[in-house]
Amino acid sequence: MKKSDLAALLLLGALWGASFLFMRMGADQFGGMALAGLRAIGAALCSLPLLASRERLAEMRRHWRPIVVVGMSNSALPFVLFSYAAMSLPAGVSAISDAIGPLLVALSGWLWLGEKLDGARSAGLAVGFAGVVWLIAGSVGFGHGGGSAWAMAACVGANVCYAFGAHYGQRRLRGVSPLAVATGSQLAAAIALLPLTVWLWPAKMPGAQAWFAMFGLAAACTSLAYVLFYRLMARVGATRTLAVLYLIPVFGALWGLLFLGEPVTLSMAGGCVVILLGVALTTGLIRPRSLPAATPEQA
Repeated sequence: MKKSDLAALLLLGALWGASFLFMRMGADQFGGMALAGLRAIGAALCSLPLLASRERLAEMRRHWRPIVVVGMSNSALPFVLFSYAAMSLPAGVSAISDAIGPLLVALSGWLWLGEKLDGARSAGLAVGFAGVVWLIAGSVGFGHGGGSAWAMAACVGANVCYAFGAHYGQRRLRGVSPLAVATGSQLAAAIALLPLTVWLWPAKMPGAQAWFAMFGLAAACTSLAYVLFYRLMARVGATRTLAVLYLIPVFGALWGLLFLGEPVTLSMAGGCVVILLGVALTTGLIRPRSLPAATPEQA
C-alpha cells in the first residue's frame, strides 16, 4: 500500500471509531431506528453534491441494482444493528466488534470465492484476531445481562453484513466510481429506512447534544467515510481495506475515554497494540523475512 492509502486508512479508522461515540451520544434520545435512519438520510443529502456530473448519474442508473444491495448490506442493516447496540453498550466496547470484520472477509473469501492469502496476510489476520480476543476478554464479561448479550449479537451481525457487502461490491461494482457507489448506496439506505424512521420517531424531541451527534455521524462518519472506504476498495481491494476494522477498536476506545470518560483497562491497551501489529502485517507495512510474499495469483 502507498503512503496515501495508509493515511486514508488511518483517517477512515478514526472516523468510524468516532461513529460509535456519536451513536452512544444520540441513541438513547433518538432510539436505534430513528438514529440509523437519520444517519443514512443525512449522509445521502451530504453526498448528493458529489454527483454533479452526468457521468456519475449515468453510472448509478446502469448499476443501480448492485448499488442497492451494497446500500442494504453496507449501510442500512449495519446502521440499525449498531444503533441498537449503542443503547446498551459503551462506545469502546461496540467498536471492538468491528475488528472481527477482516477475519470474516478473509474466511468468507477463502471458503466461498477460492481466494488465497499469503503467509504475511494470514499471520496478520491471526495476530489481529488475537488482539480482538484480548480486548474482549478485558472489557466484556458475562455478567452484563440479556440486553448486552443481544447488543453484542447485533454487532456481530453488522460485521457479517459488512463482510458480505465488501465481497459483493468488489465483484459486482469493479470499475464503478467510488463516488457513485458511496452516494448511491446511501440513497438506497435512506429510502429503505425513511418509513421506519417516521414510524418510530421519538415522542420527545431530542436535545442539542443528540442532534450534534447525529450530524457528526451523518456528515463525517458516514458521507466522508464511505467515500474514503469505496475509494480504498477500488485501489487496494477488500481484504486490505477491511483491515481498517482493526483500527476502529483503537480509536473507538480512545474517543470513548476522551469524551465520555469510559475506562480503558491495561488489557484493552495491550489488545490495541496487538491489533495494530495485525494491521501492519495485513496491509504489508511489515513483512517478516520468514514469511513469503504474495504471488500474482494471491495478490
